[in-house]
Parts: sequence; C-alpha cells; structure tokens
Amino acid sequence: MRDETPAPPPDLAFSLASAVITTSPFPLILLDGDLNVVVASASFCADFGIDCGEVTGRSFLQLGRGEWQAPELRALLMNTAAGGSQIKAYAIDLVAPGEPARRAILNAHKLDYADTDQVRLLLGVMDAVDARAQELLTDKLHREALILLQEVRHRAANSLQIIGSVLLLTANRSESEEVRVQLNDAYLRIMSVASLERQLAPSEAGDVALRPYLETLCERIGASLIVDRTKIMLVLEMDERTVPADLAISIGLIATELVINALKHAFPDGRKGKVTIGCRPCGAGWALTVCDDGAGRHVNSTPSKGGLGATIIAALAKQHRAKVETTDLEPGTMVSILFGSA
Repeated sequence: MRDETPAPPPDLAFSLASAVITTSPFPLILLDGDLNVVVASASFCADFGIDCGEVTGRSFLQLGRGEWQAPELRALLMNTAAGGSQIKAYAIDLVAPGEPARRAILNAHKLDYADTDQVRLLLGVMDAVDARAQELLTDKLHREALILLQEVRHRAANSLQIIGSVLLLTANRSESEEVRVQLNDAYLRIMSVASLERQLAPSEAGDVALRPYLETLCERIGASLIVDRTKIMLVLEMDERTVPADLAISIGLIATELVINALKHAFPDGRKGKVTIGCRPCGAGWALTVCDDGAGRHVNSTPSKGGLGATIIAALAKQHRAKVETTDLEPGTMVSILFGSA
C-alpha cells in the first residue's frame, strides 16, 4: 500500500535538521557545496573555541584562527561534495598562532535527500585526545566485562559441581538400583556442563577446543561407569577442532548420552570392548561420532526411542540443525551427529 503521509515542508524539515545538529552532544557541522557552514553544533564550537554566533554562512576553512586552512582537507571535502569517496577518520593537525598544536579526527559524507540542487555535507569532528580517551574507556569496559564474565562462569561451575555432588551423594544412599542409575546419569549430564564452564572461565575467546573438553568428560564418565578399565576402554580420536561455546555444550551433552548408553548396553555379560569418540569430515560439514565394538543394536546398544537419552540427543541436534544417523558395524554400532552438512 502506498504511503500517503505528506513530507514535511522544506523549511520545517530544515528546522528539524538544524535543531538536531545544534543540540548534538557530538561535534557536527553541516556544510553546503562551497564548504560554507549551514549549521554547527554547540559542542563543536565549545570543543574548538569558536563563537557559535559567527559560524553560520562562513567558510568552514576560515573558522577559528586559520587552523582549518589545509589544502589537502579542502581537496578532500570538495571531492566528497562532488560525489567522491567519503572521508573516514582523517587526521589533521590544527595549528593556530600562539596556541599549542592539537589533532582532530574528521569524518564526512554527502547527504542524499530530495533537493538534489543543494549539496550538503555532514562533517563530524573529534579531538584526537578525546577519541583516544574514548578508546581507552571502551577497552577498560571490555576488560571489566570480561572479568565479570569469567567470575560468573567460575561461580556457575562451582554451583554445578555442588549440585552434582549432592546428586551423587543421594545416589549412593539410595536403596533403589533404578534411582541410583538415574541420579548418576543426571550427575554426569550436569558435570558435562560444569567442565565446559571451567574451561571457559579463564578464556577470552568464545570458541571451545573440543579435545580437552571431551577428554575431561570421558575421564569423568569412565571413572563413574567403568568398573574394570582393562576390559572396557574409552578412546578419543579428535582433531584440533574448535566450536562456539553454545555448540560445545550441546556436543558435550550428546557425547555424554551416547557414551553412557554404549557403556550400559554394548558389552553384556562382561564382554570386553572399546568406545571411541571422534570427529570426521562429512560433506560440507563434519560429524561427531560415538562408536563401539560391542554386541550391536539387537541388545539396545543405541538410545531407546522415546527414552530420556534419545529425547535429549534429538532436541539438541534439532537445535543446531544437525542430523542423527545410526550405522551397524561388524561388530558394534556407530552413532553420528552430522553438523553443517545439510
């Protein structure tokens, strides 16, 4: 539907633009095609010691005590007014008689608006000292935010550790084998997230190296579920792949579910075997794989459909638009989570 809202009258539009520029906390100047000042902000006049009552209609290059009269600056502004490239972070040394030299940073671009007969340039000017101070302030805020984030992650890991310990203690005290199994599985899920939080706490990067993360998970799972390490082994075959933190959490939870399931079901009757966690290229993406050399799917060596483990894996895979594939091996089973291959 066509917008029938009438445009404001030219004088009203100019008044609004002038009011915005005049009251801007940033040093701004609106120039015409001859580089004369149409309107300037009070902040510009204050920052550079110029009388606001005398700027309108004057050549920008003649403001102050001649410090803006630089041939290169004039050439750049005229080129921008003619439709050439914009001025970005151009530094100019301002030298006025009897005054210490100072440096200004300029940005300028030509305005596109309805009145094509009148050229207008919007010029922003900042004292280099102020710009540097702003940069230092931004860096300081970034460092403080990073320290706060690291502290939050550290405390989150500690809290998860406490929750996990309570679950494990409760499981050990329970007389029900089913309850002990469920609480132990919940403990491993929680600790998979806690391990990642501990890895992220001292880091500035948002990406996670999978190898050390999954090594920690495997060690924890093995200590909890493998009674005899001479009979069943957990093996990690990983490259030096890194992934975003949110994806790493999902991968850790998926790997935890698959490894738990393999250890519970793939090696009945004291059978010896190996569970391997790895990565491999897959089309345009890659796959996380968990495979065993156990008895195979006929004894439920993959998560039962509709079970909690299968539900967790399906939900996390869907969240990252990944596919879950199960392959029968001779012997054993492999479950692959395909990322980015669609």
